[in-house]
Amino acid sequence: LNIAFSYFFVRHYQMGTAGVAYGTLIAQYSGLAFACLLLVRKYKHLFKTINTSALLQFQAFRRFLSINRDIFIRTLCLTLVFGFFYSKSAAAGATILAVNVILLQFINWMSYGIDGFAYASESLVGKYQGAKDLVNLKKSIRYSFLWGFILSFVYAFSYLLAGEFLLGIFTDKNAVIAAAKPFLYWMALYPIISAACYIWDGIYIGLTASKAMRETMLLSLIVFLSVYYLLPNSLGNDLLWAALLAFMAARGILQTLWFKKENMLRMEQLSSTE
Repeated sequence: LNIAFSYFFVRHYQMGTAGVAYGTLIAQYSGLAFACLLLVRKYKHLFKTINTSALLQFQAFRRFLSINRDIFIRTLCLTLVFGFFYSKSAAAGATILAVNVILLQFINWMSYGIDGFAYASESLVGKYQGAKDLVNLKKSIRYSFLWGFILSFVYAFSYLLAGEFLLGIFTDKNAVIAAAKPFLYWMALYPIISAACYIWDGIYIGLTASKAMRETMLLSLIVFLSVYYLLPNSLGNDLLWAALLAFMAARGILQTLWFKKENMLRMEQLSSTE
């Protein structure tokens, strides 16, 4: 629906960017309407199982809200980083902005792939943590990293070997493609450097380690800003990409250090309760 409506509004009514926005809006609310219809038609019988008294367990609800607060702050920091990235890209001129917007689509492709393993680890880690199953808990973490990194290398080699071809998918402007080519090596580095933090995010959510997610993200934001403002401006657009990769690397490193320091203790406690 998003593709169809966007194409219809832009091509047939020449609505430009507004047409894409309306297409997206219609698609989102259509998704909501279809979800409600599916809920009523297929799962209506489950409504009677809702335990309204559970909503009055204020202590548990406070815990739920605190987790949501930490994840909100974490997401806010992430949004600030990419907002800063877009802002500085725009300040560098239309060509650099176009280049970075296209290259960020490479990152989106990668994140959709690796996030699949992060989402899987959310449910598996949460399941085995709750079941106090240390063996499968460790196995799910190990396999999440294994397949996540395998996929990250696939993306890295794809961007390295076919980066110029992929640029042509997004634009037919030779000037933009020529300006983007010097930065394709960042695309080859990004999947490998950032894979760890994507997987850790899923593991942390599975463990409900929201406070650690918040703190490591805040520290990583400081790393991002420090790299950007301490390195020389003469690096140009490379400075932005260096800061972004430093941010992702810091997230992965800090999350790994926290897990080794804090969560291994949890696992020992988990093992002792089996």
